Amino acid sequence: MLRILTAASALAIAALAVPAWAQDDAAASATGGDRVNQLIVYGSDPCPVSKGDEITVCARKPESERFRIPEPLRGIDRPTSEAWNNKVLAYETVGRFGTNSCSPVGAGGFTGCTQQMIQKARAERANGTDVKFGELIQKEREKRLSTIDATAATEQASVESEERAYEARQKAAADAKAGASTSGTASATTPQGQ
Repeated sequence: MLRILTAASALAIAALAVPAWAQDDAAASATGGDRVNQLIVYGSDPCPVSKGDEITVCARKPESERFRIPEPLRGIDRPTSEAWNNKVLAYETVGRFGTNSCSPVGAGGFTGCTQQMIQKARAERANGTDVKFGELIQKEREKRLSTIDATAATEQASVESEERAYEARQKAAADAKAGASTSGTASATTPQGQ
């Protein structure tokens, strides 16, 4: 009975823990400030095109993986796949209570729950998925940044040519105005009838 309760409490803690890959992706997207769309595509399915400041990253897996349970989750709930060491550790923690035990019994029993969550997150990170979205996002950012310099140079050249054209129009208008005023003053200074 206690073993069932221990497994249920471990499952509840695991449900509350944020997966390690989600933490990596959140950190990667927070540093760039871009919206990131992460997808897993199968077989020859096309990867959607990025729009605006959104980065779309696709991890491609074979068609045979489309309807299968993700590899890190395959076979983990079968009793035959449980290691003997885990069974022994479960028996050791049956009567454990008090500080750092993560149990509702004893003073300070809650204090071990955080430590258990941290240990589970580390185990998830070590045994995580084979798709590394953080790396894919970084590659996509580098690809975008490589085109920025060329785009900026083209835009700068366009702006400078527009500025030169504007200055030429301003100078032509000023010259025309100056020419009109000098011809008016010249006719005013020459006496009429001579």
